[in-house]
Amino acid sequence: MPTVSVKRDLLFQALGRTYTDEEFNELCFEFGLELDEITSEKDIISKEKGEEKAKGASDTVLYKIDVPANRYDLLCLEGLVRGLQVFKERINLPRYEKIIPAQGEGQKLIITEETVQVRPHAVAAVLRNITFTKERYDSFIDLQEKLHQNICRRRALVAIGTHDLDTISGPFTYTAKAPSEIKFKPLNQLQEYTASQIMDLYRTDSHLRHYLHLIENKPLYPVIYDSNGVVLSMPPIINGDHTKISVNTRNVFIECTGTDITKAKIVLDIIVTMFSEYCEKPFSVEAAEVVYPNGKTHIYPELAYRKEKVKPELINKKIGISETPSSLAKLLTRMCLKSHVIGNGNNIEIEIPPTRADIIHACDIVEDAAIAYGYNNIQMTIPKTYTIANQLPLNKLTELLRLDLAAAGFTEALTFALCSQEDIADKLGMDISATKAVRIANPKTAEFQVARTTLLPGLLKTIAANRKMPLPLKLFEISDIVVKDPNTDVGARNYRHFCAVYYNKSPGFEIIHGLLDRVMQLLEVPPNEENGYTIKATEGKEDRAAVSADDGLRSIAE
Repeated sequence: MPTVSVKRDLLFQALGRTYTDEEFNELCFEFGLELDEITSEKDIISKEKGEEKAKGASDTVLYKIDVPANRYDLLCLEGLVRGLQVFKERINLPRYEKIIPAQGEGQKLIITEETVQVRPHAVAAVLRNITFTKERYDSFIDLQEKLHQNICRRRALVAIGTHDLDTISGPFTYTAKAPSEIKFKPLNQLQEYTASQIMDLYRTDSHLRHYLHLIENKPLYPVIYDSNGVVLSMPPIINGDHTKISVNTRNVFIECTGTDITKAKIVLDIIVTMFSEYCEKPFSVEAAEVVYPNGKTHIYPELAYRKEKVKPELINKKIGISETPSSLAKLLTRMCLKSHVIGNGNNIEIEIPPTRADIIHACDIVEDAAIAYGYNNIQMTIPKTYTIANQLPLNKLTELLRLDLAAAGFTEALTFALCSQEDIADKLGMDISATKAVRIANPKTAEFQVARTTLLPGLLKTIAANRKMPLPLKLFEISDIVVKDPNTDVGARNYRHFCAVYYNKSPGFEIIHGLLDRVMQLLEVPPNEENGYTIKATEGKEDRAAVSADDGLRSIAE
């Protein structure tokens, strides 16, 4: 869960009243949040760097509040205060307005086809006539960082750029060029650098070095220019110094580039809705036109409102309460979901604002109703159906086998259910198409590409990682493997497998043979070909009953 740090006095000032620490902790719980820690900047530095470094730091009390990961609208003071005020029914939920300028007067962002191979998507908007203070400015910058670490996935999906619109002129061009062709002065630097030099410059930077890998191996780097050739930013790394915003900035041009257009639209909506309250016309946002390489145009931000219908009976049943439809509508309105009863009380119509991208399904609406009602207010009742819990027979058998295998002198290993394609195919002398492996659509690393179809690679990796341990190594694992099965509703099926490995400098086939016999004895499987088990030599393929390795170093059973 993301943690939002807010100054206590600033928070209470925005809320219009003060609370004791206990009262505010209770308010957070009622709203579905958690007051994680009460501290100060001085205490934080003292804990991390020592008391000497903390001298002169601020003693201002900070509240660290844990926020649900999908509540992007609560990642800053503005959103937090707005949500709490609506929850306590002190204010009504504001309605956000998109202002579309007259033809030819609005800002335009043109995307070229060169960006397709790097970061193909971009959205933009303008906060016009905004008034910053030191606290508002700090909150604006902090929200961008919180979004970068959360929904933006450390800038891999979306990167945010904010610019002083009065220092540049549109239309703006989002393109991609060779690193040697890009040259500008990065944010807070004193001289110009080429893109390659910028990458070298920030290779040791504690903050920016974590994002360099996103584009450093690409032949072209993304870059945004204004109509005069001034560089606004080189996403997702750094903005240009020329367009940096300050407390005195009055007009802010916001651009979000990325690989996921849905996430980019959500991020833009969150930023403009949170800070549009400081504009001359509160809660209004000036739209910008984005022109795609195919010539099509789109107006951003979308600030889309949508309506959902939920039956009151469903909400009452899921939560375990018996509230009237109008009472449920009032509870949802307190959670920033404006609601009213329609159709003789048969349905509740809920308006989902652009700040609530977390509302995807009816169950999300039910959850918000439960929060507003208060979990502590839900009466505990005895279930109307009586059941007796019992262990699954397969799990019970697995536990019994584990005990006996441990008694036989083998150590249990627990390995990853995901592995690379090489692990289950090439390294075992098999073709990947013959494994019926379930592939991960978007693997984060090459180590986790498929669900394992055998336990053997995991145990061999365990041995490789423990080669310094005294021999022999006797390992076993009883876990599930996954294979494709078109006859199931999910297209795959789990099977419980048992695998054992004996690793030593001398052959030990008789040990693994004895273990196999013991397991079969426990399972009451006789040693015969008709209705029992037999041991046959194989050619080294994965689906083996037992193998004695040619080099005499290890014996394996699966």
